[in-house]
Amino acid sequence: MVVFIVLASLDNVTIGLVPPLYSPISNDLGVREAAIGGVTAGSILVAAVASVGWAYFGDRFNRKPLLMIGTILWAAGAAATAISDSYPAFFAAQVLASIGLGAVASVGFSVVSDLISPKRRGLVMSFWGLSQGVGTLAGTLLGGVLGAGDWGRPFVVLAVVGLVATAAYVFTADIKRGESEPELQKIFEAGGEYDHRISTHDLKGIARRRTNVWLILQGFTAQLVFGSFVWLPRLFQAKAEALGYTTEVAIVIGSIFATLFQLGGVFSILGGLVGDRLQRRTPRGRAMVASIGILAGIPFYVILFFLPLDVDVPSDGGSGAIALGVLASIFTSPVIGISFVVALLALAMTSANAPNWYALVADVNPPEHRGTVFSLGNLVNGVGRAAGNGLVGVIFRALQSSFPPPLNFALGLAVFQAFFIPTGVMYWLASRTSPKDIETVQTVLRERAVVDSAEAKS
Repeated sequence: MVVFIVLASLDNVTIGLVPPLYSPISNDLGVREAAIGGVTAGSILVAAVASVGWAYFGDRFNRKPLLMIGTILWAAGAAATAISDSYPAFFAAQVLASIGLGAVASVGFSVVSDLISPKRRGLVMSFWGLSQGVGTLAGTLLGGVLGAGDWGRPFVVLAVVGLVATAAYVFTADIKRGESEPELQKIFEAGGEYDHRISTHDLKGIARRRTNVWLILQGFTAQLVFGSFVWLPRLFQAKAEALGYTTEVAIVIGSIFATLFQLGGVFSILGGLVGDRLQRRTPRGRAMVASIGILAGIPFYVILFFLPLDVDVPSDGGSGAIALGVLASIFTSPVIGISFVVALLALAMTSANAPNWYALVADVNPPEHRGTVFSLGNLVNGVGRAAGNGLVGVIFRALQSSFPPPLNFALGLAVFQAFFIPTGVMYWLASRTSPKDIETVQTVLRERAVVDSAEAKS
């Protein structure tokens, strides 16, 4: 479990690495920042499309080799990114990394869902989701601190980590499909295996399962917002530049603030716990927690974007001195202290989304469908995230003629919060359909257990 959770964070390290470095990469490659943002958006989309293929094969065959191949691919993409000397080379390297990332996300989810009993699914999935949030933060911090002077350096570090991650897979056990389901315990006690595998004929049934529809569709509007968040370092960088700091110093300041202000994601553990507890009382519980959390976070994000930046760091100091100055400002500047609290509240609310989404995908689908359903949701998420990442950049440029930085960044990010509203509504609709879908899956698994355990004994 520890290995898979740690490795799950690495795909988001890769995604979070580039945004803090938009300025130096664009200057070095001779393109505009929006072009580099377009690569990030395209990479997210490629990873999402690739995850569908990886997941389908993962639901049919041995999952460990697929995870190892995927990890090697994204490590190779990171290494190629570090030595890219042109925009096409940079684009191709990021696409290669994204293809590998598709396996880590979708196949990894399928494995982890087989390690968790339903009653604790929200809690453990909160660690799975948190690890990915931590990965984004680590990527932002790694990119801003290590890459401020040499943007290729953090990609070299990531490539080495990828090789270590590949070796780590060797020591993980082959997890039996469906081994955590109470309804299937008769099969394993009889010495049998759960041999059901996905086929193309199952795709219609997946699409007809109403909760799947809401869980997949909500990802588009939610990820429009989350996709825009990759520009948070750029917002804080612009605020720092408005205070008179150089671009290099402002990049470090922006990356550290963006990292600090996303620490509220740790509250996803609380969201998972609350979802588990409420789910034991009502089968609508998980979806209701996600719906309320998403909607409640909107006002806190809007406030955060417009709060001023009040920071005093040494302009001629290194990254360490700048980081210490930023950390000290949380306690010495009332404005920064308030911003930090507001950011924690915003992330605490919306972080209830991830663990309950993961848990619901597992709850309303049999084991052999979970990787594929996850990947379909991930595909829609990727489209939404890529669109959010790309469209918000266009909005920033459109607003800049009337609202100079950093106000154009703050306004653009605030406008995108409106997409959280339909996300909350779709979770509420999922809370109405999930009880029936959960009951249907449990009934099917019980019936299969009776037949398969009898065959195993004979």
